[in-house]
Amino acid sequence: MDLKKYEKIIEGLLFAAGERVSIEKICEVIGTDKKTAKLILNNMIVSYNNNPSRGITIREINKGYQMCSKPELYQYIKILFEPRQKSGLSQAALETLAIIAFNRPITKARIEKIRGVNSDSSIAKLLEKKLIRECGKLDAPGKPFLYETTEEFFRCFGFKSDSDLPIFEFNEIKTDIDEEINPDTQRNNDTDIQINTDSDVK
Repeated sequence: MDLKKYEKIIEGLLFAAGERVSIEKICEVIGTDKKTAKLILNNMIVSYNNNPSRGITIREINKGYQMCSKPELYQYIKILFEPRQKSGLSQAALETLAIIAFNRPITKARIEKIRGVNSDSSIAKLLEKKLIRECGKLDAPGKPFLYETTEEFFRCFGFKSDSDLPIFEFNEIKTDIDEEINPDTQRNNDTDIQINTDSDVK
């Protein structure tokens, strides 16, 4: 199979998926290894980006790839979706999202411990917009849900992966949530939450 054939299949695959497709799935479909698949995809990305007559491109998102419209077309594309768009994220929701992004997986109790206020509404809004998801339950009394960011989060904010997240100097919040939940249980990974309350997360 020649290179153009591979590109044709990948283009059709990403278009049909309408969302991020993992590199593993792409390799499975076209029957090649990751190195070859990434080379083909990188060539496609360059080709799309260097062609001013094309309105789409391919973006790498969290070890996968997705076909997207080019950023410069936003002012036109938003007209299509404006009638069904809901309000954007509030400052509280953005704050909650930042906490989850830098401390995932994390429970609602830990989020509220950091913010100092109830976060039910913010978490519900982020779940509704599919920017976060439930990723399991903490092994503690009550089995609280754990939350993490999604591929949609990476896509919306322009990050390829965790390594693209901006680095902040965190101030440790010296609390022990596990002792509050159950004094007899040992400290676990969900307790080590750090955030710099002086930083502006954008």
